[in-house]
Amino acid sequence: MRRNALAGVSFFLSGASALVYQVAWQRILALHSGVGIYSVAMIVGAFMAGLGIGSWVGGAFSARVEPRQALRLFALIEIAVSIFGASSCFLYYDWLYPRAAQLYADPWAASLMHLLALLPPTVLMGTSLPFLVRALVDDPGDASQVIGYLYGVNLLGASFGALATPWVLIRYFGVRGGVLWAAGGNLLAAGGAVLLLRELAQTPSRSTRAGMSSAPSHESEIESHRPFGLWLALYALSGFCALSLEILWFRIVDVAVKGSAFAFGTVLSLYLLGSAAGVFVGVRIAQRLRRPLAAFLMAQCALLSTAGCGILVLSRLPVATPGYRWLYAYWGSFDVFRMDARLYLLLPLLLFGLPTLFMGVSFPILQRAVQDEVRTSGRKVGFLQAANIFGCLAGSLVVGLLLLDRWGTIGTLRAELLVGVAFGVLGLGIGGRRRFLVAALGLAFLAAALPTPRRFWLRLHGREDDASVLREDRTGVVVIRPQGGGEWAVLLNGKSNSLLPFAGVHTALGATPTLIHPRPRDVAIVGLGSGDTAWAAGCRPETLHVSVFELLKGQWSALTDVAARPGSLPGLVPLLTDPRYTLRLEDGRNALDRGEARWDVIETDALHPPSAYSGNVYSVEFFALCRRRLRPGGLMCTWSPTARIRVSFRKAFPHVLEGMWNDVVMVGSNDPIGIDRTAWRRRVESPEVVAYLGEARAREVWVRCLETAQPGEHPSPGLADANLDLFPRDEFRTP
Repeated sequence: MRRNALAGVSFFLSGASALVYQVAWQRILALHSGVGIYSVAMIVGAFMAGLGIGSWVGGAFSARVEPRQALRLFALIEIAVSIFGASSCFLYYDWLYPRAAQLYADPWAASLMHLLALLPPTVLMGTSLPFLVRALVDDPGDASQVIGYLYGVNLLGASFGALATPWVLIRYFGVRGGVLWAAGGNLLAAGGAVLLLRELAQTPSRSTRAGMSSAPSHESEIESHRPFGLWLALYALSGFCALSLEILWFRIVDVAVKGSAFAFGTVLSLYLLGSAAGVFVGVRIAQRLRRPLAAFLMAQCALLSTAGCGILVLSRLPVATPGYRWLYAYWGSFDVFRMDARLYLLLPLLLFGLPTLFMGVSFPILQRAVQDEVRTSGRKVGFLQAANIFGCLAGSLVVGLLLLDRWGTIGTLRAELLVGVAFGVLGLGIGGRRRFLVAALGLAFLAAALPTPRRFWLRLHGREDDASVLREDRTGVVVIRPQGGGEWAVLLNGKSNSLLPFAGVHTALGATPTLIHPRPRDVAIVGLGSGDTAWAAGCRPETLHVSVFELLKGQWSALTDVAARPGSLPGLVPLLTDPRYTLRLEDGRNALDRGEARWDVIETDALHPPSAYSGNVYSVEFFALCRRRLRPGGLMCTWSPTARIRVSFRKAFPHVLEGMWNDVVMVGSNDPIGIDRTAWRRRVESPEVVAYLGEARAREVWVRCLETAQPGEHPSPGLADANLDLFPRDEFRTP
């Protein structure tokens, strides 16, 4: 039908725009409060809370309006979201960000600020489905089909938006351009609703033509008489499980693919695509169901059991299995950010292809059970969606902030499977058949059969040995594994960071600015990594204090464990025991932004430019922030492996030294940097520095950095060739 096509296109565009906003706004608001687990969890939580409130409000009001009024409200909502979206970069970044840094210092205050910032647009987004359902459902007999169709195309749109945002919109147009595309999508959705209004005016509803509503079947009537509160509770629990699994899957995939900035959007897109496919499958079978409650409970059992099976296959498949052999070799290599369909398509499908299908199937089944009246159709959809969203919110917060710390990924998944056992037991309680007993026993078996956390994570790092060090908590996964020849590889969330013992460019990054500075008393290091950069920064006896900002909580304890092993790792033990060092578990950029401290030297540890959120420490704005936090004569040092990073650094600092370590080490300052090689050589060859760094490392810093340093080029005008906060070109590999 023409009206279904118009409604589908409108709601597809609405879903696509919503996901563009979510990714873009999360990126901007992370600048306010950091990219740590608390910050991201609170931003996502605020977004979902707004959607949940909107679903509830939309559901409550939809029963009070007629279909054409509901459709007009849907169009107005899309226009309002478009206006807000188009102005959101100005509101969140240009206006709020520079004015409210101190308000985000306390985590709870930051949560409130995020909630207040996101409530207006997300509440509006949440109201859209209840109003659209009220406009289109005119017969309770096919309500589950109409609602399922709408929800399915919305998920398809969301999947498209999640994929297009990193791969196309931010990559080619930046964050500002991306949200403008999304705002255009909302306007087109509103236009579709206006056309749909004309269609509805010309086509009377079937319930109007028949003079009465269709009556549900006897079995469906029995199911619909179950308390609506039961369905709310079940759908909330289903949401809890769904978002909990999403968090676990993203962590696993991020480690397994050694993910870049494209990983989150790609994984989220496949997650939503699987759910959309499940919704359409559910639409086809829901009308034939005689016991929707039993079918819904079985879908939850199937969801969780297939999730457990995916983990078992991933962790216990023989290494020599064709196809899997390549994957295992990739995990054990130093290769990172490979864009391969086996990593970004086949691996996610193995993990959550079937589970997300069952997630989607549940939605039309649920609607089949509860929809029995045209006027209340939007209200029931809104209330159920609100319950599901608040369940999702609870799942994300409980798992992200609590369970991952206590039980880790595997322990949390085991608890999820036991929740599935509860679904099976409930199925038995309503007179279910033997299949619920089989489902409950199967879930219990899967929970017991899951691998140990150590076995699982070492498998995903291409190792199954006793020597590797593993740390997992809510902030991430740290593995330090022996490489042979006395070397250890440091891997952070699956990605290779550096090697132990200390040497190379990391040592140069730490030592170079402190050797150039006449008296580097206070030093700030953004990123711990292997500890090499931080350790080298303390090579001067004049240095009194070094603050190291790090997001992964397990790194320090993992390095401590390695330092306690037999063997020689020069520098590591002194770093861990030196009282001058303070480890601060927070986002370094955010801490510099909020703080009032001034530093003699600020350094960033080397970070691969394609890494997620690397644009936050390679942008003109970040370098300008560091410039403002320097004392008179202070120096800032960065790794600069790309031309864009070098351009961005030159645009931020009026005085720059470059030409060091094959042009990948740069030093900048507010004040002229005198090239006094005589003084530099005297410092690097002093007994204290040679004893600290070692003769070979001290000489390497001199030959490859201090001896080759030269004044930087004057930057070209404009910012088209630079990395910006809202256009992180290197992170998204902009051509």
